[in-house]
Amino acid sequence: MTPPDVHPAFESWTIRKPTVRAAGGVVASQHHLASRIGAGVLEAGGNAIDAAVTAGLAIGAVEPWMSGLGGGGMMVVHLAAERRAYTVDFGMRASHGIDPAAYPLADGVDADLFGWPTVVGNRNVLGPLSIATPGLVAGHAAALERFGTRSWRDAITPAVELAERGMTVDWYATLKIASEAASLARFPETARVYLPGGHVPTPGWGGPAPVMQLGALAETLARLRDAGPRDFYEGEIARRLVRDCNDAGSPLSEADLAGYAARIGDADRHQYRDALVHTAPGLSSGPTLRHALALLTERFAPTEGTPDTSAYLAYASCLLEAWQHRLATIGDTDDSAAPGCTTHLSVADRDGNVVALTQTLLSIFGSRVVLPGTGILMNNGMMWFDPRPGHPNSIAPGKRPLSNMCPTVVERADGLRIAAGASGGRRILPAVFQLVSFLVDYEMSMNDAMHTPRIDVSGGPLITADPMLPAGVIDALTEHHEVQVAQHGVYPGFYANPNLAGREAGGVTVGAACVTSPWALAADAP
Repeated sequence: MTPPDVHPAFESWTIRKPTVRAAGGVVASQHHLASRIGAGVLEAGGNAIDAAVTAGLAIGAVEPWMSGLGGGGMMVVHLAAERRAYTVDFGMRASHGIDPAAYPLADGVDADLFGWPTVVGNRNVLGPLSIATPGLVAGHAAALERFGTRSWRDAITPAVELAERGMTVDWYATLKIASEAASLARFPETARVYLPGGHVPTPGWGGPAPVMQLGALAETLARLRDAGPRDFYEGEIARRLVRDCNDAGSPLSEADLAGYAARIGDADRHQYRDALVHTAPGLSSGPTLRHALALLTERFAPTEGTPDTSAYLAYASCLLEAWQHRLATIGDTDDSAAPGCTTHLSVADRDGNVVALTQTLLSIFGSRVVLPGTGILMNNGMMWFDPRPGHPNSIAPGKRPLSNMCPTVVERADGLRIAAGASGGRRILPAVFQLVSFLVDYEMSMNDAMHTPRIDVSGGPLITADPMLPAGVIDALTEHHEVQVAQHGVYPGFYANPNLAGREAGGVTVGAACVTSPWALAADAP
């Protein structure tokens, strides 16, 4: 094999985020405000589901390019009293008015998350034809009603308050907006909100950071608080949303919204060595995680210490085979079949309940379309589909796409119960897979697992290797695979961004936030 491509080091600092330990629970999310809001719910007596829903709604007002009312998601809820895990599936779904012929193929592959063949005009990635029916509001409402203890009004109020206050634009927000400025400028309301005066907003060197109002989002959240979650699907918000989508050129209809419902069912439970792993079934990355872990059980016997060359070679081979199977065979071919860039949060409460919640607009800024009547930034869920006809995951009206979300709960033999997951498109699965191995095969603490370097295997032949890997690992990988070496830094991103929360057998809760994500925080409840 030829020597690996090397991306030059672009960040020279050394970053660590030690875990947080607390008696009353922890919330680890991609934004410090959402984590603290969730921890406040736990401190006030709420359970892990209350905290996850409240933080999940709030984060859309402070990290709006990753998730929000216009998106969808999936969560795994493990209830300690029942010793049982459930899945809440609220992924996006194609409109029944979608015409597959509206997505003709062009030469090349798309430059976004999945490497599908290019569609003419990138219409499955950008703009109104990329929009799918959103499920986030339905999913959070269903989870709260089934498993929570707080009211919908209580859960959404922090999101309302954040939106009314406005989003602070620090350097990281400027970076995120600048990275998509060209596509944001294509859509009038999006440009008005995110590019005021036609420019990327920037904080001053010596003064306070500017505050950005996210269009009509605060008004929409306030109406959801007062009218309830069904207003999003059958009320005034639904009517405004559909009107704006149709005016932009999307076929999304009031019937699409009224017919949408989140799905609650049993999580998929399977054994990995001496641990139990609970994942989402169906059209998530859960089945592929199970497949990859089964392959690892067959091919690799861990030794004492930390992962060595043989471990990373095994990770690579198992992930490559599991991806090949996934992309060739899994898709939503039957509407009665199994249920179902991104943000992830994990929660553990004082009673031993844990929640792994992943929610998304899919791409950063989703479709890049902000609806003027509601301030909602809409998803580009149509990009989840394979645009080629005749494949398991091909586009069809009313169909659910194959998603990369991988919320997971691990019960280790020593009693540690961990909620895990990540953001990052196809990079999510390899991150969760390796974290499970670190935590189970090497009995790492969450702190050590989060600071251990990983490889990325995202469905193609290319393997991305962190230069912090142990000596000899990259050379060994290069002998068998196509390899690029890339730093795990803030920007650009070559790896997924995980967050972990768990509860030890003795009752102490532990949280670990993504090390290289500037806003990520694990917040504790005393």
